[in-house]
Amino acid sequence: MSMTTNSLVVRAKKLTVPAGILATLLFVVAFFFDHNRAMAAAAGPLDDSSVSSLVALDNAVEAVAARVTPAVVNVSVTSRVSEDEQGERHGRGRGQDSSGINPQDLPPGLQQFFFGPNGPGSGQGMQGMKPQPQIEHGVGSGVIVSPDGYIVTNDHVVDGATEMRVTMNDRRVFTAKLVGEDKLNDLAVIKIDAHNLPSIPWGDSAKLHPGQTVLAFGSPFGYFQFSVTRGIISALNRPNPYTDDARKPGDFIQTDAAINPGNSGGPLVDAHGELIGIDTFIISNSGSFAGAGFAIPSEIAKASVDQIIKTGTVHHGYLGITMNDVTPDNAQFFNLPDASGAVISQVTPDSPAGRAGLKNGDVLRELNGKKIMDGRELQVAVSETAPGTGIELGILRDGKPERIQLTVGEFHKEAPEEASNGGAGEQRGRLGLTVADLSPDVRQQLHVPEQVHGAAVEEVRPGSAADNAGLTPGDVILEVNRHPVADADNFVSQVHAVPQNKDILLLVWSNGGASYRVVHPEDGAQNGL
Repeated sequence: MSMTTNSLVVRAKKLTVPAGILATLLFVVAFFFDHNRAMAAAAGPLDDSSVSSLVALDNAVEAVAARVTPAVVNVSVTSRVSEDEQGERHGRGRGQDSSGINPQDLPPGLQQFFFGPNGPGSGQGMQGMKPQPQIEHGVGSGVIVSPDGYIVTNDHVVDGATEMRVTMNDRRVFTAKLVGEDKLNDLAVIKIDAHNLPSIPWGDSAKLHPGQTVLAFGSPFGYFQFSVTRGIISALNRPNPYTDDARKPGDFIQTDAAINPGNSGGPLVDAHGELIGIDTFIISNSGSFAGAGFAIPSEIAKASVDQIIKTGTVHHGYLGITMNDVTPDNAQFFNLPDASGAVISQVTPDSPAGRAGLKNGDVLRELNGKKIMDGRELQVAVSETAPGTGIELGILRDGKPERIQLTVGEFHKEAPEEASNGGAGEQRGRLGLTVADLSPDVRQQLHVPEQVHGAAVEEVRPGSAADNAGLTPGDVILEVNRHPVADADNFVSQVHAVPQNKDILLLVWSNGGASYRVVHPEDGAQNGL
């Protein structure tokens, strides 16, 4: 090898280490440069094309909110209530409605804004003095439905009000007067003396579907006025959860759009800004938003509001029956082809249903030729039917189809309950309950009417078949598998006559109404009830 060649090789070897170091340095510099450039890019806003869908959604929600908010109002109410009434109002199932403000429902630190430094109930008079009516202040929401000042809200927001003040979105304040109430559906219409007001149109709740976007408006906690929340329709046709009056038809819209105390009476709107519901209550252990808010659908609300504006009152239809939904459990006892319809468990004497000849155990399958899926559907339809209207019911009686013509009566507050859902029970053995005869003393103690005959439930074992079916001490068992119960011994005999491991259908009188309960007897139990 020549010196020149050898020299080049040596030089190449000498340059090998510096070249590697240089390459490494260049890589590190390039890495940090690219990393810093990427960080700089990440710190800046994304371009419109990258987030076009989100921007479009935001723009749509903003447009709906801007359209609806001017028609939303804050309703503050002053009412004079007795001490008993005050306790009753503040004791209504925790979180079961989103009406005026219960002090326990307020976040920490907000009570002083509503009740002063001494808290609620301060300065209520000296001990020993006769209780005096208290002044109570409530806060709710409402929505303007006509430019001439008609406003829809909840009845429980304005119930008993001596003064109502409406605050508009533009901060104008008006004194309002009550036009009329629909206590059955918890709706009220109030009016202010103003014209050319912003209003929103009614939508059609019958066309809604779970998953649709909705916005809820109102004044949560009465303090955060003109708030808007976004969510979806979680479910439709939710039944009435209240236990105070089973005649309330329900059919509520369920939504996860945040609704809190003070939102009552506010609008629930769809993506077009149409009024598809009136926010009315929440279900929550804390009394505040827990993901389950409920609204009265526009299909019900609009009919009531139109009547109130026209006549100042609402007339609801009435049949005079208590019903159970048909279920896979009880369908077999009524010879039904499927689990749809409603079973009559009680008929009120001298009611439209009684005069038409309807009986316990009749299964209601059609109303004016339209199939009835459950008792709720029939109850809503009848409630919205004008009294005096003739209807035709398609029924199955002992498995045989019949058609019944009747005239709808008018609902009154004192009318007997018209809807119910039930269960069954026993103390030991198959059912897990003990029973007794309906002696005069037992009747008086349980307040059982003379026309009610059967066996009184004395005890129910926790976790038993009877307990699982909803039977409680004080209930009266009227029938076993569609056969009347004469007394306690007769009830025991009928239950023992049912083959082992066979379900039992009981007709149970409880809290003034009757309902069918399917009991699943406990396996392996041979003796007792």
